[in-house]
Order: sequence, then C-alpha cells, then structure tokens
Amino acid sequence: MKRRYSFHSLILVLFLFLGLFTHRVSCQSLKANPALDEKVKTFLEAHRWSWSDANVPESDGRVLYDLILEHRYKKALEIGTSTGHSAIWIAWALSKTGGKLITIEINERRYRKALAHFEEAGLSETIDARLADAHELVPKLEGPFDFVFCDADKGWYTNYFKAVLPKLEVGGCFAAHNVSERRGRHRGGTGGFYDYVTSLPNVETTIDPSSRAGISVSYKMSDE
Repeated sequence: MKRRYSFHSLILVLFLFLGLFTHRVSCQSLKANPALDEKVKTFLEAHRWSWSDANVPESDGRVLYDLILEHRYKKALEIGTSTGHSAIWIAWALSKTGGKLITIEINERRYRKALAHFEEAGLSETIDARLADAHELVPKLEGPFDFVFCDADKGWYTNYFKAVLPKLEVGGCFAAHNVSERRGRHRGGTGGFYDYVTSLPNVETTIDPSSRAGISVSYKMSDE
C-alpha cells in the first residue's frame, strides 16, 4: 500500500513538473520588449478617443491581440487597414511572437495616415503596409498565413475567405469584423459570409462574445 502511494505521488510530481516546464517554454516563446510595450501603450492612450474612418473599437483590438498571443501566430494578413488601429493591436502581439503583418488599404489618405501611426507606435518594422486594391492583391499573395483579419468591403468577405483559405495553415484563424449570427440587415452587410463559413466541414466558426461590433473567428481544422 505504501509502495503504491509512493508511485502515484511520483506520477503526480512528474505531471506537475511537466506542466510547469510546458508553461515556462510557452512563456519564453514570447519576446519581451518593455520599451516597445511602453511606447505602444503611450500611443494607444494618446489616440484612444481619436479613431475614426471605421477603425475597430479598442475592445475588438484587444480580441485580435489576444487571439495572436494565445495561438502564437506569426504570419498575419489584414484586409482593410483604414488608419491603422487594428493593425497596431495585431502588430503589437506579433512583436511578441516574432511575427510580421501584411496589411492592405486601398485609400491613399488612410494609408498615409496609417504609416504615420505605425511609426509613432514603434511598430513599422513589424508591418508591411501596402497601398492596393485587395480584390486584386489578396488572390496574388503567396502566403502561407496563420492569422487573417478582414475588415474591408463587407459584400466581398466570402470572396476574400475563398482566396485566403488555401493559403491558411491548418490551425490558422480567419477573423472577420462586423459579423453576426443574425440574419438580414443585422449582419452588417456581410451577406452570406457567416452562412458560408459555417457550412464548411473543415472550418469551425464562432462569434467572439467579447467583441463590441461582432468578430467571427474561423479556425481551419484540416485541408479538406
């Protein structure tokens, strides 16, 4: 009896040690840069109430940030930069995972303003900002990607998804803004996008409950 108790105690200790070791490795995989963190926080605080041009609210930026850190994503694509609020949150997370973001904006005024924001936040090196028509550029991008955020013309969401899915790694995430489970006009103009992604057998989609404007989160579970 005493021998059995000792054996089970040893297994428990080994299990706890393994969990602690895994946690440490996971934490170590994130890059620490306190100076950059402080710069980004200062930037976000200074601009907290000045975002316009259909940028995401702060709460939704945090959703994107958390998704990237949780899954340690590194190869990100954003469709629809606007003036850069969501890209700041995405790139800030990527600066910790060692990743990089490609972001696309069609409007030159917004694009130039976003570039200035990226520089001010100290994240220019993490962001490859492109002035282009996403309808044309997205199908041409080689990938692969493990994280995609779509916040562009709502009626084109399904087309963007179809163009990106073959380049999205298994386990990768396609997040889309202003998406709801409700039908009709309440879906923010995204049309049949939600119905389409939820119909795919190799994709699992939910609506993030903490998002103010509705962010659908679709994970690619397999290639087919």
